[in-house]
Amino acid sequence: MIADDDTSAALETVHDLIPRLPGPEALLAHCRALAVLDTVLERDHPQYRDHAFDPHWGDGMALASLDNAGGDLYAIAFGPAGVFLYGFDHECVATPWREEPRAHWPGLLDGLPAALAAYPAEEAFLFDGFFDATLCAWHTGGANGWQCGPVEFEDGETDGAWLFELLRDGSVEARAEAYAADAEDHLERRVDRAAVASVLAGEPLTASVVAALNPSAGFAAVAAEAAALGFPVAQCSS
Repeated sequence: MIADDDTSAALETVHDLIPRLPGPEALLAHCRALAVLDTVLERDHPQYRDHAFDPHWGDGMALASLDNAGGDLYAIAFGPAGVFLYGFDHECVATPWREEPRAHWPGLLDGLPAALAAYPAEEAFLFDGFFDATLCAWHTGGANGWQCGPVEFEDGETDGAWLFELLRDGSVEARAEAYAADAEDHLERRVDRAAVASVLAGEPLTASVVAALNPSAGFAAVAAEAAALGFPVAQCSS
């Protein structure tokens, strides 16, 4: 885990991002929790949920994703061979749309392990038959940790690393503060930090936590959605 005082460092490129990502198991749990939080806060407006999680995306695989409805997105595939992560920032310097025909930023996929090489050709990740990505990283276990291709950027250039801001490692309290502050910008109301921290810590979801996050969200319906994502739910609604 990185030091808490490092959580404010700017994420400009993948080189800033990968030292700050948690390991695959912790990242998967965090992605699942973000989807649960969005489910609670946007219970009545599912179209506004940024984060999604599919625990049964494929055989022994899960997929976490974000779509900010502004043309930017990311997807993280968790599978037996490792984790593949990519992001797309439509305004950054690394966009494939900077030239015609579209082309990846130099080095983007260089060094991608053969075990993960099928992901850039995955139909779900293609737009008009092209893998639209401005940032890629991967993790195949072992001591090497998160890796990326030999991409290079000039000062001030970015590749969409900011999209992964809520996925950085750090204390539960720091991550809860980051999520709550981000959510408040959209909801224009206060978001209970303690309730957010409970979900991010992976504690079983309770009616009191749901009510603290969104008093209008019915616990039974939220609990059913959370359980479908593989998130623990309290046996009683107290």
